[in-house]
Amino acid sequence: MLSNFIKKTFSPTFQILRSHTTKNKIYASAEEAVDCIKSGSTILSGGFGVCGIPENLIEAICRKGQKDLTVVSNNCGLEGYGLGKLLHNKQIKRFVGSYVGENKEFEQQYLCGELELELMP
Repeated sequence: MLSNFIKKTFSPTFQILRSHTTKNKIYASAEEAVDCIKSGSTILSGGFGVCGIPENLIEAICRKGQKDLTVVSNNCGLEGYGLGKLLHNKQIKRFVGSYVGENKEFEQQYLCGELELELMP
């Protein structure tokens, strides 16, 4: 009896979900994966410190050269590594994170007013 109720209640929802086509999110290269990122976009970057970061995607963004990015991550990488590369290229306009660490480039850009900062717990 309960299974009939579930089928009648949720079946239309499942049919709607199945009817929508989904975009393939598997790309042949990192460059292809970041191709849709435009200047001014917001990027959410995973990892903790420099562990588990999307290194290849960050490199591809560096090469592509998008500017005025808002980056959300727990930190902004190290000088010359991870998100620190985007920071060094002045591709990051705003950073939202919980730790700014010992990154001198970050400190310099923030103190000069070149980088916006929002700290979150």
